[in-house]
Amino acid sequence: MTPRRASQWAWALTAWANHAFITTVLVGLFPIFFDKYWAASLPGTTSTFFLGVTNSAASFLVMLTAPWLGALADQHGRKKRWFGVCTVLGALATALLAPIGAGHWILALVIFGIASLGFWAGSSFQDALIMQVAEPRESNRVSALGFALGYLGGGVLFLFNVQMVLHPAWFHLPNAAAATRIAFLDVAVWWLVFTLPMFWYVEEAPPTDALAGWRELLATVRAVLRDKPVLNFLFAYWLYIDGISTVQIMATDFGSKLGFSTATLIQALLLVQFIAFPFALLFGRLGDRIGTKRAIYLGLAVFVAVSVYAYFMRSEWQFYVLAGVFGTVQGGVQALSRSYFATLIPRERAGEYFGFYNMLAKFAAVLGPLVMGVVAITTGNQRLSILALTIFFVLGALLLARVPGGGRTPLNARSQP
Repeated sequence: MTPRRASQWAWALTAWANHAFITTVLVGLFPIFFDKYWAASLPGTTSTFFLGVTNSAASFLVMLTAPWLGALADQHGRKKRWFGVCTVLGALATALLAPIGAGHWILALVIFGIASLGFWAGSSFQDALIMQVAEPRESNRVSALGFALGYLGGGVLFLFNVQMVLHPAWFHLPNAAAATRIAFLDVAVWWLVFTLPMFWYVEEAPPTDALAGWRELLATVRAVLRDKPVLNFLFAYWLYIDGISTVQIMATDFGSKLGFSTATLIQALLLVQFIAFPFALLFGRLGDRIGTKRAIYLGLAVFVAVSVYAYFMRSEWQFYVLAGVFGTVQGGVQALSRSYFATLIPRERAGEYFGFYNMLAKFAAVLGPLVMGVVAITTGNQRLSILALTIFFVLGALLLARVPGGGRTPLNARSQP
């Protein structure tokens, strides 16, 4: 393997490493364990409220600081160092969830919030480092590889942890609580171990001459506002990623409202992870063949079809079909969006620009769930709420059409904003 290919695989392994936090902790086990163990004495509505506040607070803090941290990393040439700090912070906090005793829900939320902060803050530096391992012509393939390995790695460890929690006796454990504690520990170890190759094989970019601070950040904001391709892309991305994130967040709740079993919902989540792995890779190749933007359009069309299909869904087997189809385009659209954005921005300020990119990602799924809730309440029809998400995909596609390029040959990365 050439040094360049080694650096690309090492970078992609960071997604294999940290996606386990999403599947096992963020989406899978923490919400259940928090409700049933740490906050068992609280009313269900109260525990849900505090969990939501913690998630929102972590995302909001990252949203505010990501561009500034990106500028700081660009100036000093320390994206790897900052990514390492965030990784250690997130993994250590995840491990510290294990010894927290029953009833200590405030401590559990604080530690969980710190772990989430480490994950979300690190994602900006992780995305920006793609500029160090891939030329514009390689960005689709390399970005897709990262998402594919993320889904596969997160799915593999989540599958193991689910079996451990559901069948603790198989692993010589006394109960599901002990299994959940071990799951938090194995996520932390997995996260740290598979991040290490990135430090060995990925080279750091040279520092920029720009001054990192709020003045520089404001200058970048002005530059983004003047840069119509970047601005239009960011608005388009915010709309359709809001729709995608809403489907991810609300699909389980939507399925439960239709009376589907918990086992079905968990199995569907696993199905998405393993289907997303090969299809993310295929979408990377598809973007090279038909053009990045056309491939994104195809993915958005599938999301529209998924929303319409969900409106007519009646049985659990149809929910599995929905999960499978969703998995075919979820990773692909995310991967190609990242690689397309990389062709629009100045390479030497990737950390700063990807800070804005991830700021929008954190702000996503704010409007979508609100629209679903309003539609459900005003119409009294839960199914209409999922159908309303089609507007996010359509409007996002229309705005994306205003961004130049996106043909078979990616845009050349620019050196100035």
